[in-house]
Amino acid sequence: MDAQNAAGGQTSGTLVVQVANALRNAILKGEYKIGDKLPSEARLTEVHGVSRTVVREAIAALRSDGLVEPRRGAGVFVLEPVAAPGLPFQNVDHARISSIIELLELRGAVEVEAAALAAVRRSPAQEETILERHRAVGECIANGKPTSTADFALHEAIAEATNNPRFVEFMALMGPNAIPRAALAGADGEASDAYLSQIHEEHGRIVSAISNGDAQAAREAMRAHLQGSQGRYRVLLQNK
Repeated sequence: MDAQNAAGGQTSGTLVVQVANALRNAILKGEYKIGDKLPSEARLTEVHGVSRTVVREAIAALRSDGLVEPRRGAGVFVLEPVAAPGLPFQNVDHARISSIIELLELRGAVEVEAAALAAVRRSPAQEETILERHRAVGECIANGKPTSTADFALHEAIAEATNNPRFVEFMALMGPNAIPRAALAGADGEASDAYLSQIHEEHGRIVSAISNGDAQAAREAMRAHLQGSQGRYRVLLQNK
């Protein structure tokens, strides 16, 4: 099956990340134990609905992580994990202003340009996904539901619309820590309605600029959003 058809327009680089992450998670959860042989290339192609090239690159990524070892004529086998330095972005301390600001500054350095690239590179399907995920955040706000997951999904969709898999990898590496909002709110894990409405309006300007194909406006809207977040987090944390 062709990778583009399987993903509805996603790049093969994005698919490599998704397949590699799925296999990595299966190994870490013990679904594949040390010494186990992974399913054949043909089987992985069928299960994940991707091309053989995507599967090979995903296996290569796992090999570079020391999780698997291809053995000529025998298959790919799970190795005993080697202790490695902690993954970046996993020790973010949401109780510290400096930790939040560090994260937001880094996001700004990456996501501002991601928004600009998305404005000029997005496909119609990717644009629709961005619009849908923006609506999903609005629905969460309207229904009083937590928004962090939907918020992160919107930023992921913008990264995917760059059609540069490195932006997708960056977001995947940061994971839920990219949206540290829940740590700054009350027991229900959410901020005030006014705060969420402001975030949604800022998202709206980013989404509109991307939809209009205006790279500079998208860049500025994302910069304003993330810089504004820095100021808001300072206030929220100081008042906790």
